[in-house]
Amino acid sequence: MEDPDKKTEVVLLACGSFNPITNMHLRLFELAKDYFDETGKYKVIKGIISPVGDAYKKKGLISAYHRVTMAKLATKNSDWVEVDDWESSQSEWLETLKVLRYHHQKLLSPDPTNSLQNAIPLTKPGRKRKQEPNRHDPIKKKNQSPDIKSVPQVKLLCGSDMLESFGIPNLWKSEDITEIVENHGLVCISRAGNSVQKFIYESDILWKHKKNIHLVEEWITNDISSTKIRRALRRGHSIRYLVPDVVQAYIEKNNLYSLESEDRNAGVVLAPLQKHASDSKN
Repeated sequence: MEDPDKKTEVVLLACGSFNPITNMHLRLFELAKDYFDETGKYKVIKGIISPVGDAYKKKGLISAYHRVTMAKLATKNSDWVEVDDWESSQSEWLETLKVLRYHHQKLLSPDPTNSLQNAIPLTKPGRKRKQEPNRHDPIKKKNQSPDIKSVPQVKLLCGSDMLESFGIPNLWKSEDITEIVENHGLVCISRAGNSVQKFIYESDILWKHKKNIHLVEEWITNDISSTKIRRALRRGHSIRYLVPDVVQAYIEKNNLYSLESEDRNAGVVLAPLQKHASDSKN
């Protein structure tokens, strides 16, 4: 029998532009870890930052190379949050669900040859997929053989803005949202008094799987955002204490953000809007 006191291991995955990474991005991980620690049921073993690739085509998005480098600098001294550049190295934009599948598959079989083709859907959150038994192997009784060795659950860590973006037409596929909340789960950091609960209530998909959505209230208000950081930089204003010092130094050394960089991808339709709108016509 399984140990009732055994905690479920969790890996927190944050996807996004990180353009640039800020202290608030790093705080999301700490807030989520505190939340899970306090439940007494979960143990967060790792945090993963996965910057989106250049093919996302978001306005003002600088190269993935710089965004990944800044994220690595920001997490250099962390003993549990790391940066993964698999998503950012892809030539095409990938749906967040595929990134979740990839990291789950990586936990199942940490093989360097792991690829997107191996990123299969989950059948049960936190467990290995059951294999077909060999007909020559003896069948073990349930009480003799508990579930196949538990695998850490990969949960999507996000802010309330990402959760509410589920309601933007053609930005997400409904089947992707369903698989994310049903098979993986969401950890949403929201400011006290935010309307996230109302948004969940008004969404049939989210409401159905609300038990797999962990809402973490951020009581120490922090309104730092990458957009505001870039605006300050364009105007020659200080960003000290808004981003890690090493990130500020890297930005200044490489002169990363300017009026010209903010115009990058201007007029270009965001990759998911292009793809999903095209799919809906076919």
